[in-house]
Amino acid sequence: MSQHHVDEHPYSVAFRSGDLVAVSGRLGVSEPGVLVPGGFEAECAQAFANLEEALRSVGAAPGDVIKIVAYLTDIDTRPALNAACERFFAEPRPARSCVGVASLPYGGLIEIEALARVPEPSHAT
Repeated sequence: MSQHHVDEHPYSVAFRSGDLVAVSGRLGVSEPGVLVPGGFEAECAQAFANLEEALRSVGAAPGDVIKIVAYLTDIDTRPALNAACERFFAEPRPARSCVGVASLPYGGLIEIEALARVPEPSHAT
């Protein structure tokens, strides 16, 4: 059985299938299409907050994340991404890929997607 949370786009923000949760790329937006002001660090913090909200919408939490992929329009912002990851994830931190890209929706500077594993609740008989 799968659960999913859908926004205005033709895909699920977060999709749960059994114990796997996939979260679509989260941008540093405060509402659809509106980037938070303040540059990379502000967008990064908002993207992680949006990631957490998406995880929680399908019964997951940051501690369940096993892999993230971060897309950056400026690969030189990677140290700031590393600092944000250290604040957001407890040890052991998930695996991560970091990719430099030419552009992101709405002119964003960062987008983060995630894969999580959440044990399905056991059912007493």
